[in-house]
Amino acid sequence: MFGIPGKQAVTMTPVAAAQIAKLMEKDGSKGLRIGVKKGGCAGMEYTMDYVSEIDPMDEVVEQDGARVMIAPMAQMFLFGTEIDYEVSLLEAGFKFKNPNVVDECGCGESIKFDESLSDNA
Repeated sequence: MFGIPGKQAVTMTPVAAAQIAKLMEKDGSKGLRIGVKKGGCAGMEYTMDYVSEIDPMDEVVEQDGARVMIAPMAQMFLFGTEIDYEVSLLEAGFKFKNPNVVDECGCGESIKFDESLSDNA
C-alpha cells in the first residue's frame, strides 16, 4: 500500500501490542483498525475500532499476537506512527507518536497534519 519495503507502516510498543492482543482475545476480533477523520479543534481525530473482518485494502501490521489494520485513506497520515498504551493515575489509553503531526490541541484528542499530506489525498 503506502510504505517502504521492509518497514512496517506503524509500530507498537510491547505494552500496546500486549493490550491489543488481550482485547482481541477477549472480544474475538480480528484486530484494531485505526484511521483518521475530520473533527476536533485542530482539524483531525484518530479513529479506533475492533473489527471482525479485515478489509483487503487495509495495511495490516502484526506484532506479538496483536494485529492493527490501517484504513486506506489514513495510510499516508499514519505512516511512521508508534502506538503506545499508557496508564496514569487518572486514565489509561492508546497514545499515538506520529511524526506527521504538526500541531495538536491541548487535550491531545485532535491533531493537525502537514498540509502537503492532505494535498496528496
